[in-house]
Amino acid sequence: MPLIVETIVTTMSPAGDVHIAPLGLIEDGKGWIIAPFKPSRSHDNLLANPCAVASHTDDVRVFAGCITGRKSWPTKPAAKVKGVYLESALTHWELAVGRVTEDAERPRFHMTLVHEQSHRPWTGFNRAQVAVLELAVLTTRLHMLPASKIESELKFLEIAVGKTAGPREQEAWAWLMERVDAWRRGDPAALRKS
Repeated sequence: MPLIVETIVTTMSPAGDVHIAPLGLIEDGKGWIIAPFKPSRSHDNLLANPCAVASHTDDVRVFAGCITGRKSWPTKPAAKVKGVYLESALTHWELAVGRVTEDAERPRFHMTLVHEQSHRPWTGFNRAQVAVLELAVLTTRLHMLPASKIESELKFLEIAVGKTAGPREQEAWAWLMERVDAWRRGDPAALRKS
């Protein structure tokens, strides 16, 4: 299995509209692969403007927010590509599309790193931050996993949040739990892509 780095990817439309999405970057030798679902704004933007920026942030609210429809986060202009990085980024990578491997569901954009920049030190994740990231991934799979699996994962993740969450992690957790609670009620809106 290749290394996958969970990050926030920004892409830009031809009109200059920024799209912010949590995506896992797949290690590909000296480069990275972005494999957005088709159709999606990330996919369309990468075709129209063949570059992206990966922002590495310790603010897990960005991950939770993007999944729950809160996609307005402060950004700054990238240095080498037509794009932006998150103001909250500890580091960011500016990436250019080298080639595309077509696929009906998830084309693979093979990206070359053209610039990277550090903004401040990373002090590591606490357990609550990791739990929020795991719940963020879990909420994107509510339609695919058995209810028993989801509930058992939640019980495990709740322990870390209860013991180590600060205000940002508590807020992110609450946003994601709104989606889980909607799924529990059978609300189809809980299964829509944000």
